[in-house]
Amino acid sequence: MISQAAKILSAVGIVMLLFSCSAKKITSDFYYEHQTVLEEIEQSYKKLNEQRPFSLAFTDKDFRTASLEIITDTLSYIYDLGVHSQALNDTLHKYHFNVEGVNHLVDLMVGLRCTWVNNFDYYVDERKRTLILISIKPVGLHPILSYKKYYILTFFSQPQHFDEKGRLLDKRRLRRLRKINGEVFQRINDKVCYTISGQFR
Repeated sequence: MISQAAKILSAVGIVMLLFSCSAKKITSDFYYEHQTVLEEIEQSYKKLNEQRPFSLAFTDKDFRTASLEIITDTLSYIYDLGVHSQALNDTLHKYHFNVEGVNHLVDLMVGLRCTWVNNFDYYVDERKRTLILISIKPVGLHPILSYKKYYILTFFSQPQHFDEKGRLLDKRRLRRLRKINGEVFQRINDKVCYTISGQFR
């Protein structure tokens, strides 16, 4: 006779398996449904960040306040400013940003409920590489995924290595998982990965 504990463990295992499968399907579907906009956010940010390093986030649920982190050689400055406000434009002018370009990026992010975009440095064989992180607060996902969860994408410049389960690896030969901000990422395609996290950055 199967014990009560065994039944509970079996049920938990089934739920975890279903969650894993549905998470992969839902997040992959979301990426491909919004691929054009996601790639425009990534490319727009990449070009703007090369001109002047910064990150951009939204900390309010209505996406009315942009948190702009301006990165210099010695300090980082963080400004919380209204979307399309004169204060935001004045700040962008002050630090010599492409004002029109940043405002367009803001619109793209608001439209997709993108909560954060940032550049992330990492090293392979002592060579510096970069990737772009995009965090999204999706609408309409399954409740188990959407409650206090964020869909985080990584855009790499080069094809990456993955294990048989589609998890991101440091190197093919080492078979060691690469964690970014403490998270394990799953493959969408050779250059784009995702994870689901309780934190947007």
